[in-house]
Amino acid sequence: MSTDYGWVADMMKKTVPWVATAGVEFTEVAADRVVCRLPDVEGQRNHVGGPHAAVMFGLAETASGAVGLASFAAELGRATPLVVTSEIRYRKLALGPLTAAAVLTRPAAEVIAELDAGTRPEFAVECTIRDAHGVTTAEMTVVWTLRPNKAKQEA
Repeated sequence: MSTDYGWVADMMKKTVPWVATAGVEFTEVAADRVVCRLPDVEGQRNHVGGPHAAVMFGLAETASGAVGLASFAAELGRATPLVVTSEIRYRKLALGPLTAAAVLTRPAAEVIAELDAGTRPEFAVECTIRDAHGVTTAEMTVVWTLRPNKAKQEA
């Protein structure tokens, strides 16, 4: 499989309209790690002048989804990635532009082996949201599953 994951950002922007609408930028994309950036947009701020909590959540969830897309692209014909649970922990007041780094927490080969065995595997992606000074403002865990696609019945 190619190690060029430049297509992931384009795919995310085309298939998830919020990504393009919010202005999410992809600064690093690898199979097991994605870093996204979100510029500071006045219309996306909260009552204390920082990015709204929903925007922070969306940034991290987007980065986690891009990790899943990059890690399991070869499996998308037979399985659909879906979020199972998400938990976010806000640590510090966020101000200005943000980055979210998302990391796959287990080897993709283990997840694929479970899918091959006929199960519906789950995998966690750990996300760290930082402000422009590198200060961690939030941490998020997103648990995804690969739901096997139903076989198409022949007519």
